[in-house]
Order: sequence, then structure tokens, then C-alpha cells
Amino acid sequence: MNNELLELAQETMNLALKAGATAAEAMVAESRDSSISIRHGVVEELEQSESRAVGLRVFAGQSSATIASSVLTKDARQKLAERVVAMAKLAPPDSYAGLADPQQLAQQQTDYDLVSKTYPSASELKKLVEETEAAGLGIAGISKSGGAGASSSSSTTALAFSNGFAKSWQRTGFGLSISLVAGEGTSMVRDYYGSSANHFEDVESPSYIGAKAAERTVARINPHKLESQSVNVIFDRRVSASLLGHLAGAINGASIARGVSFLKEKLGQQVFKSNVTIVDDPHRLRGFSSKSFDGEGLPTGRRNFIDKGILTSWVMDLRSARQLNLQSTASASRGLASNPSPSTSNLHMEAGTSSREEMIRALGKGLLITEFIGNANNAATGDYSRGASGFWIENGEIQFPVSEITVAGNLNQMFLNLTPASDLEFRGATNAPSCLVEGMTLAGR
Repeated sequence: MNNELLELAQETMNLALKAGATAAEAMVAESRDSSISIRHGVVEELEQSESRAVGLRVFAGQSSATIASSVLTKDARQKLAERVVAMAKLAPPDSYAGLADPQQLAQQQTDYDLVSKTYPSASELKKLVEETEAAGLGIAGISKSGGAGASSSSSTTALAFSNGFAKSWQRTGFGLSISLVAGEGTSMVRDYYGSSANHFEDVESPSYIGAKAAERTVARINPHKLESQSVNVIFDRRVSASLLGHLAGAINGASIARGVSFLKEKLGQQVFKSNVTIVDDPHRLRGFSSKSFDGEGLPTGRRNFIDKGILTSWVMDLRSARQLNLQSTASASRGLASNPSPSTSNLHMEAGTSSREEMIRALGKGLLITEFIGNANNAATGDYSRGASGFWIENGEIQFPVSEITVAGNLNQMFLNLTPASDLEFRGATNAPSCLVEGMTLAGR
């Protein structure tokens, strides 16, 4: 726990109460970030930044306002508090907004191992990207680099609320990636690979990242175009997490309260096959979004939002839960200058029983999608349409790369026609194995 930031948050919260707020929440965030990108050995961008800022949400009865500032002298914070209280008194009332009751608040804070013991310098990051680019350019068939980049970050955040909640936490993050090009002129193709982790030692090696990006890029040389048709589609693990993103948006409590979700009438119903379970686990060790409490101070817990195909709950913060006359799922996230809103933490789809390779062999004929371009989905109806590229499958084997296609369907049917593979890996905050989705429409030439 960072006592300095916590004391700063508590002091700022008290300034708001003294300025006339009936309730207040203060958030103080401190961060240190570095990033570097190179192309063919030449540094294109090098950034290093350090920041400290405060956010303040105050209530004047049922009305509220939010404000943020990076000027942290006591005089500046006092003026900030006076200004945001004046704003709150002019704001319209909202009977659903408000702090948690004290008995709802988290009491325990668990260490989920989110802070790396190793933190690279800018020169070490530069060496990493140089090694990554060299590894990629050394593979036969690669014609040029699209750029390699590395980043590191460290952040500490403290929350102090007038209902008695006061806690802080820290996390680190690191990333290394590269984009490569194969071919020349109008026949050029591009692909990429990257790795990210909370701990520096968990980031994959430069040689592996460079070689993997090259392998993906070379595989896309001489793409074909396809005729329009109905087709069964495998979403590769690289892109399958996007399906969970659509689900998370559709079961977001704020969207449900507004009535703008295609799943708004499906609570307690079968929306996936019975072999699909989708879990939100904020307690995973070294998880990208692991936390003991949410942005409103409520204790978090593992939850199956989809349990054997059944939709069990909405993703709710306090405000959306009050609108829906339900209990919060401790899913509030927040920023310095934004109010709490519902959001998942470490969301994943549990693995199936067949490998991706077994799924391809069993499919016989179909499409393997490895990249999406654009998004034309309708959150209210579930209508789905995305530009894509990938590989054509025939006789149970990958035959050739394809590009300039669009796949379309409706998420209601796509979810019901989805079968997960067994290749789940945890590589970000949202993860899914490769997924077979039967009966989609492919628009080609």
C-alpha cells in the first residue's frame, strides 16, 4: 500500500467535504512509462513520461460531478474541490448514482503478484527491439520491417471515499512486438506478433517473437480471393477474443438498463451451447486486470457469466444494478475524470476438447480467420459484419491464404453455433481458444 498517495487521496476527499459535498471519492494515480520503436535499426520514436494526477467525484445530494487535475498543491486541490462541488450543485439529480454502503466494502486486499521485480531501462528496451527486428528480418521471404516496438509501465493508484473505503495498489506491464512485410509492390503482405505481461520475465524472447511474426507473414504470400458463399468459420485464437468483447458489451448493465442490447431479454436462457462456459476471474495470479476490489470498493469474485451455455448475470456496477433492481457484480471500473462504469476483468472462455488442428481436419471445408479489419456490428440487433483475412481449408487441410473478404451473421446465432477448441492461452485481459462458428455468410469477389 502506498501511504503517500493514499494520504493525498484522503486529504483531497476531505477538501471536497469541507467545500460542501455530501459525499466524495478521490482517486490519485501515478505512472511511469517508456516506449521505443525502430524500423530497420533506426529509432523512429522514443518516449518516456512520468505523471501524477488526482480525480474527484463529489455529490451534492443526488447530483454529482467529476473533475481531474495534474496540479497537486494543496491550494490547487482546494480550488479544484470548490469548483467541482459548485458543478455538482448545478447538475441534474440521479437517483441511481451514489457510493456503496459501508457494509458492502471490501475489507481484505490480496497480492496477485502484479509487480515485476525487473524493470528494464530505455537502453535495454532498445536492445530488445533491435534483437526482435534482426530475428524477423533474418527469415527467408521477409522483405522489410514494418517496425518493432517495446514498452514498459509502472503505475500506482489510490482510492479514498467518504464511506470509509481507502486502499491503493500497484501494477507493472511490458510489451514487445514486431510487424513484418513480405513481397514487393502491390503483392506485399504484412503480419505481426507480440507478447505482453505484468512481469518482464514473462515476455517472450526477441528471437521467438521475430521468428513467429516472420512465419505468419510468409504464410500470407499470394493471397486468393473467394466467391461469396455460406461457410463454416474457425476464429483463430488470435481473433476469437473479439467474440467475448461483443458478449461483454451485450451483457453490460448500462446497455441493458438503456435497452440497447441484443441479449436484453436473454437472462437465464441458453445463449451458447452447453459446452461453453465464460468466466470473469479478477483473482487470477499475474492477471492483466486482477484486483481484490472494484472501482467502487466492492469485493470482487470469480463469476461464470455464461455457465454451460446459460446467461447467468449482467455485468454491473452500483448504478446499473440499482437501475435493474439487482445487486452489483463488483464490476465497476473508473478513470480519473470519468464516473464508474461496468466492465469485465480477466474474462475468458473455457477450453473445449478438440485441438485447432483436429477441428480443421473435422471441418473438411471452410475458412480460418486470423485477422479482422474494421467493424460494422449493431449492438442492439446483434447483426455482425467484419472485413477479414486468413486461410482457406479444403479436405481438412489449410490450402492457401485469402484476403479481401467479409464475414457476416447475427451474434445470437453465432453464439449458439459456436464450439471452442482446446488451445486456450492467457495472453491478455480477454482470452478465448480458437472457435468454430457454423453457418456464416462470406462475401467475396
